[in-house]
Amino acid sequence: MYLLLSFILINTCQIGTPEPKDRSTAVWSPSEHYQNKSKAYFASGCFWCVEAVYESLEGVEEAFSGYAGGKTKNPTYYQVITGKTGHAETVEVVYDSKVIDFATLVEVFFDSHDPTLLNQQGPDRGTQYRSVAFYQNESEKKIIEDHISKLTKERVYPNKIVTEVKPLSKFYYAENYHQDYEKNNPNDLYILNVSKPRLNKFKAISPELLKKEQH
Repeated sequence: MYLLLSFILINTCQIGTPEPKDRSTAVWSPSEHYQNKSKAYFASGCFWCVEAVYESLEGVEEAFSGYAGGKTKNPTYYQVITGKTGHAETVEVVYDSKVIDFATLVEVFFDSHDPTLLNQQGPDRGTQYRSVAFYQNESEKKIIEDHISKLTKERVYPNKIVTEVKPLSKFYYAENYHQDYEKNNPNDLYILNVSKPRLNKFKAISPELLKKEQH
């Protein structure tokens, strides 16, 4: 039984924490400090992994886990993982545009996951783990589409890129225990076997983008 449980924990972004009965006390809310900052939104598998990648970048002040791209209002984690809400696990990237621009964040998005996989990333399966690059204006949309065209023209991937390019309608912050999950749970089996290797792989290909303490 223990071996079976270990296998499940290693191979899923989902956790066995009971769903909070009172979501109003369980959902993290952003500080006023970040209200007027530049923000970008990306989904590429488990948000624990994506959050860790973006937080490693010079110029990124914070990254928050949440949900976007679906129709269900105020979704809970346990609703999203059913795949019925239409939402994808998404990360809000708070950044200093004077240090790092949106185009670079888009490049990091594609460099840190496989955009040719449909409704999956690594060991995680389901529409909630699909690849989505969200835009907030036409300029961001063009940057994303131009980068996809460049990758396609250069045949960077052997298969077709299936990343969705969608306007951001609403971002819902995930529950408290998902924020900084990798940092707060370094010995979690999924973190050790999936998230850390994904982060280290990205660091190896883009060392010039990392915060000084990340080198």
